[in-house]
Amino acid sequence: MFVWLASYPKSGNTMVRALLSSYFFSKDGIFNFELIKNIKQFPNKALFIKNKIDTRNEKEVIKNYLKVQESFNIKNSIQFLKTHSYLFNIENNPFTNLEYSLGVIYIVRDPRNVVLSNSNHNSQSDEKSAEDLIKGNAIGDKKNVKVYPGTWSGNFNSWKSFQSVNKYLLIKYEDMIRDKDKAFYEILKFIHSIKNVEFVLNKEKFKNVLESTDFDRMQKLENENGFEESMINKKTGKQVKFFNLGKKTNWKNSLSTNIKNKIEKEFKKEMIELGYL
Repeated sequence: MFVWLASYPKSGNTMVRALLSSYFFSKDGIFNFELIKNIKQFPNKALFIKNKIDTRNEKEVIKNYLKVQESFNIKNSIQFLKTHSYLFNIENNPFTNLEYSLGVIYIVRDPRNVVLSNSNHNSQSDEKSAEDLIKGNAIGDKKNVKVYPGTWSGNFNSWKSFQSVNKYLLIKYEDMIRDKDKAFYEILKFIHSIKNVEFVLNKEKFKNVLESTDFDRMQKLENENGFEESMINKKTGKQVKFFNLGKKTNWKNSLSTNIKNKIEKEFKKEMIELGYL
């Protein structure tokens, strides 16, 4: 069954995938970029093509979300799936269901810093990034099926529905940066609890995971080997660093007052709830 790693884009999903892939898909817990491929993204164009779904027809794609999930769901095994989609129901077509979903780890980040990180990743203005968060613009191009993240607040609120069945864990990006040991321990404990198996920590592996997923080391790995999830700057044609600033991203130093105020007004309720205001 699927454990969803859900988040709005540029909120720390990659960090969680790095932690989990190192712990569950390596012998020693030492991270490398090949390991992260064990955690697929959904929706993923290749999965729909494999199921003979016409990916040029967006309505057909949405209509067949559950069919595609069923095609690779292994009920007696934990499968991690990354998504930036909100938990939608479009024209009675659900994004997923509890038959296939074991639970969700939802990763959230201060939307003011999400704006800055998105601007760098997509080589666009802060104004455009803020608009994406507020209007919920779809993500995608001809090479991929569309992803519907919804608004920043809509994405966050939608996945809370898993709370009612005790299959929801909220992880703040800021907590991962501040105390990665504690955050990762909570993630592992949650996974074992929803699987209903005893949690026995592999301490050596745990230690190696934390050390090998240090931001500076991951940045060095990207500099040496590249990272396939990084984007190309359309103006310069150069690769944009995926691991750019990390915890050094600070809206207080870089975000205009106008955009800051717009974000805070739009997402006031959720930002207060999360302690960002």
